[in-house]
Amino acid sequence: MLFFKTKKVLKSVANGHVLPLEAVKDEVFSSKMMGEGYAINQHDGNVYAPIEGVVESIFPTLHAITIESKTGEKLLIHMGLDTVELKGRPFSIKVVQGQKVKTGTLLASMDLSQLEKAEKDATIIVVFPEMTKGELMKENQNVTLQDELFKF
Repeated sequence: MLFFKTKKVLKSVANGHVLPLEAVKDEVFSSKMMGEGYAINQHDGNVYAPIEGVVESIFPTLHAITIESKTGEKLLIHMGLDTVELKGRPFSIKVVQGQKVKTGTLLASMDLSQLEKAEKDATIIVVFPEMTKGELMKENQNVTLQDELFKF
């Protein structure tokens, strides 16, 4: 009997436009120093869980959330570029540390007008800090929460 490795896939974290990490205007992410993944821009500010798991941490500045998937991978969802200095003001977190989430659970809302006033890029970056392999399944196109974007 043959056993097949289960296909693990991340869905979109937002309704928007998917980009490869190389297109992100932040060298730490675009050079993949933070791991493999994808980015979403041109979104409505709502950020959803792209995978089932548990909220491992919420950064004190509210700009980033980590989720541990039910299969053990750690996932970082980083909201905006250079947003740490905004001290959480544009972010409304909808989950708590330790909370179980399903794919599609609303994690946070970003106030896009506040980000624009602060001249910050609202791109959402989704990376696996401990992973160097994976495949972006779609890029440079509009996507919805139902779209499978990243295979690992």
